[in-house]
Amino acid sequence: MAIELPVLPYEASALEPFISANTLGFHHGKHHQTYVTNTNNLIKGTDLEDASLEKIVLSAANNAEKAGLFNNAAQVWNHTFYWKSMKKGGGGAPTGAIAKKINEDFGSYEAFAEAFKNAGLTQFGSGWAWLVLKDGKLQIMKTANGDTPMAHGFIAILTVDVWEHAYYLDYQNKRADYLDVFLKNLVNWDFANANL
Repeated sequence: MAIELPVLPYEASALEPFISANTLGFHHGKHHQTYVTNTNNLIKGTDLEDASLEKIVLSAANNAEKAGLFNNAAQVWNHTFYWKSMKKGGGGAPTGAIAKKINEDFGSYEAFAEAFKNAGLTQFGSGWAWLVLKDGKLQIMKTANGDTPMAHGFIAILTVDVWEHAYYLDYQNKRADYLDVFLKNLVNWDFANANL
């Protein structure tokens, strides 16, 4: 069972003007597709050929001999999760169980938003900022390159991609502007609630 490129959960133009169809076309159709292709090539003829994506990621995590497989498979998973972390008409303050949990664990939505944005801004080079759950408590974490929370025992709730290819065509070097727009206009709180 080969790993497949998932269909975007919305039209390529659905997130405009915040993320352009041009950016999504390259990001999903080229970058994400490359990780899928590489993962399939790396598992071909191995005991992971028919494994789930999660099993592939976890079996390759913390194994230097499988670093290439981990990086590619985790990036397939991270990107699939990122697409679902956004929606047309998203953003703003959360509602539902996630809103209550954010207030409990961060003190306020504003405190969460500042910490989340700071994680994205201070991730040096390529990587991700995450809202994660561990031991019943929400936390912010950042991962470099293709690393992913599941490799460290965390449950991912929400993510933003801070690799330059996620925003450079639309925001150039203004990562802070991209993170502001993500929080104000794109976050899919329904997805976060489902993950909680």
